[in-house]
Amino acid sequence: MARLILGLGNPGEQYRDTRHNVGFRVVEELARRWHLALDSLECNALTAHRAPATLAGDAASEAVLLAKPQTYMNRSGHAAHCFVERYELDPGNVLVVYDEVNLPLGKLRLRRSGSPAGHRGLESILESLRTAEVPRLRLGVAPPGDTRPPGEELADFVLSPFAEDEREETEAMIRRAADAVEVWLRDGAEAAMGKFNG
Repeated sequence: MARLILGLGNPGEQYRDTRHNVGFRVVEELARRWHLALDSLECNALTAHRAPATLAGDAASEAVLLAKPQTYMNRSGHAAHCFVERYELDPGNVLVVYDEVNLPLGKLRLRRSGSPAGHRGLESILESLRTAEVPRLRLGVAPPGDTRPPGEELADFVLSPFAEDEREETEAMIRRAADAVEVWLRDGAEAAMGKFNG
């Protein structure tokens, strides 16, 4: 059965390096590792297909679809629903990758299911798929010392770029998140959770 890695973010160059777009960047890192181009438009998302791996120990023995929805964060559910219908995917085989303001920068949290906890992109996906049983990988984007702004200013915060002194940690987190996705694909959720939920 195929698996879908759905990285969340907003389309457009002005959003590329923002906190809200780390999900896109993990999918881009996987595409780079697997020598794929995210250049097909499908279900309103930029996609790349990876054929089932033939070598033992490779990251996936089944087909993997990488996707970056182009509908803006709050409407990510449209792409998720379209892919699940088109490829007859079980929601448990969809891994959503996105930013988390309640985790410190650099921290990862993989979960099998749960509530969206205020994240509009995940909320859209869970509503569209009508289940909370959707695996997700959250990437911490809160600044050191948790100096997040309150309320509505939080939206401006997640749409802002990382500070210069956060860039190195951010790049390392993107790479580690891509590692976590590969472990999830190869060895399953428990193994990935045990290794990366630190």
